Amino acid sequence: MQMREIIFDTETTGLDPQSGDRLVEIGCIEMINKVATGATFHAYFNPERDMPAEAERVHGLSVTFLADKPLFKTRAVELLEFLGDSPLVAHNASFDFGFLNAELAICGMEPVDRGRMVDTVKIARAKHPGAKNSLDALCSRYGIDRSHRTLHGALLDAELLAQVYVELLGGRQIGLELAADAAGGTNGGATFTTTPIATGTSERTFRPARPHTASPEELATHETFVKSLKEPLWLN
Repeated sequence: MQMREIIFDTETTGLDPQSGDRLVEIGCIEMINKVATGATFHAYFNPERDMPAEAERVHGLSVTFLADKPLFKTRAVELLEFLGDSPLVAHNASFDFGFLNAELAICGMEPVDRGRMVDTVKIARAKHPGAKNSLDALCSRYGIDRSHRTLHGALLDAELLAQVYVELLGGRQIGLELAADAAGGTNGGATFTTTPIATGTSERTFRPARPHTASPEELATHETFVKSLKEPLWLN
């Protein structure tokens, strides 16, 4: 059975939508069975207000940059269609849900049910009590490359969080992605081909399992070796 989840992140003008802060960017990553499918939703929004200097220092999004971007309401339906009814995974999820639902309220639309919320901060605290559990700290703990993250960005942070999320739930064994590039690849000198596997919403390419059965030549070599043994234990 396929499990679809959306990993998402937001950037905003501040910390509190109830005091007039607005959503300025959202990035969403689709995962099926804990493997990213490549399907994404990403948008910048004109917040119709100023950008506090402290917020701009975090994400680098200026009023000038956002001036020609669409209002949230113009892409709200498209966003909701992408989210579907899937669980929504975010880091400190109540923050992101708060801004998402505040924007939907401005549009006169129903809020997203918080019962769909999966908070990776809570998962991290349970798994690593007393440790730092920021996205940067978790990337460092799990060896996830974040060298290209000079500023916060919703889609980039969602991509990093998707990797962190898998690690928090047990690592690649729960979303084993033995994927090769479209042209095939190699593993330890052995070549392999790839077979597309449908996910329902996109196609992923998986490497078939490596063969583990001994070849006829290997079996013959083994038999010759066994015959050469003098007084083997299993015959005593």
